Amino acid sequence: MRIGVLFLALVLTSCIGGDSDDRPAPIRERRSGPITLTGPTPRETQQCFADLSREQVRYSPLPDRDFGSGCIVTGAVQLLDIGVPVTNLKSMRCPLARSFTAWVRFAVAPAAKQILGSELVRVESFGTYSCRAIIGGSSGRMSEHGLGNAVDVGGFVLADGRRIRVETGWKSDDPAVRQFFATIHNSACKRFRTVLGPDYNAAHYNHLHLDMGRGPFCA
Repeated sequence: MRIGVLFLALVLTSCIGGDSDDRPAPIRERRSGPITLTGPTPRETQQCFADLSREQVRYSPLPDRDFGSGCIVTGAVQLLDIGVPVTNLKSMRCPLARSFTAWVRFAVAPAAKQILGSELVRVESFGTYSCRAIIGGSSGRMSEHGLGNAVDVGGFVLADGRRIRVETGWKSDDPAVRQFFATIHNSACKRFRTVLGPDYNAAHYNHLHLDMGRGPFCA
């Protein structure tokens, strides 16, 4: 019985450990630079590329690369145009790009219009790929950022000039802003494997962490 309880505790720890962003962990890319990996493109990646093209997303496929220290990014793209400008995007695995695009188009943009009364004109991200381990744990497990499998979103800019930031808007005095964040957070939890926000821990006070790694977990 005790063994079963310990096993369950370990499983839960691995699931909710998440990425306690966002300070660099002591892990570094290969000094000589990334190694380009060769091989056929998996069918799942090909289908993801086709899905993006069908949705009229402009993107560039990126070569598979091993950056060292366990930071390996495969099946990645550079998003060029999803209909709304997004800042600070680097390489991201195609399934993450597909889910992120759908979230912005079909959750964030409509919520901005319907709840806040203004068009979404920009998404402000803190980035995607970053070669580092998870912060705040002792496992040393690679962060989903180190696999190009996570994106952090810090805020949104509206056509009327308002800048709606996670840091100041999550617990805003304005009920419409709180409803906006509740709506897009709920949608994110249905599209991504892990969603971490200000209610998860203090490290996420200013952004939403969205990834396609382990889960499902939503906080």
